[in-house]
Amino acid sequence: MIVTGRDLERLEAVRLALPGVHTFQSDVGDPAAIETLHQDVLARFPALDTLINNAGIMRNLRLEKARDLRDATREIGVALNGPLWMVQQFLPHLRQQKNALIVNVSSGLAFVPFPAAPIYCAAKAALHAYTLCLRAQLAETGVRVVELAPPGVETPLFRNEFEKEMKGEKGMDPAQLVRRAIAGIESGKSEIRPGLSNVLKIASRVAPGFMFKQMIKLSQLDPKAA
Repeated sequence: MIVTGRDLERLEAVRLALPGVHTFQSDVGDPAAIETLHQDVLARFPALDTLINNAGIMRNLRLEKARDLRDATREIGVALNGPLWMVQQFLPHLRQQKNALIVNVSSGLAFVPFPAAPIYCAAKAALHAYTLCLRAQLAETGVRVVELAPPGVETPLFRNEFEKEMKGEKGMDPAQLVRRAIAGIESGKSEIRPGLSNVLKIASRVAPGFMFKQMIKLSQLDPKAA
C-alpha cells in the first residue's frame, strides 16, 4: 500500500505505525508534483493497479465575508482538481493493467449540500458528476470506477472546524467507514453510501426541499434567507 500527502511528519507517523506502508510526499493541488509522483511511484511499483483519491479540504465559510478570490476556492483546487489531475496522469498506466480500480471519495454532501461548507459541497457534487462520466467512458475497459460517499466521520475536522454546528451529532467511526468501503468494493458496488449518506441520496430524490431545510438548520442559518 502507498500513501501520499503534503505533511511529511504525518507520513512518517504512518510509516512508523504501519511498516508495510510506503509513503511519498506530494501535493494533489500541484500538477508538477503529480507528474513527479507518477514517475517516482511507477519506477518503484510498476504493477500499480489501484488509485484512491481521498484528498480534500472542508472549511466553514460565510460567503458574505470578504475573502481573497484564490483562497475562496481552495477546496476546488484540492477536492476537485486534485482527483481529476491524478486520474488524468495515472489513467494511461491503469489502462495497461489487466484489472484496475479507481476510487473517488466524494461525500454524502454531494447529494444534499451543507450551507456552512458551500465550496466543499460544490467540489464534491462536481466530483460525483465527474465520477459518473468517468465510469461511463471506461465501461468497456478493464478499469473499474467506484465512488465512496462517506457521511460525517469522527475526525478532528468534524469536531474542530464544525464544532458549533456538529454539537450533539455523532459521526461514523473511521474504522467502520473503512470496513464498509472494503465490503462495498468487494461486493461489486459502484457507489458506496454508508450510513447517513444513503439517506441523503434517497432524500435528494424524494424530498430534496425538506432535507435541504434540515441542512440549513444544522448550519445555523435562517431558512428564510436561503
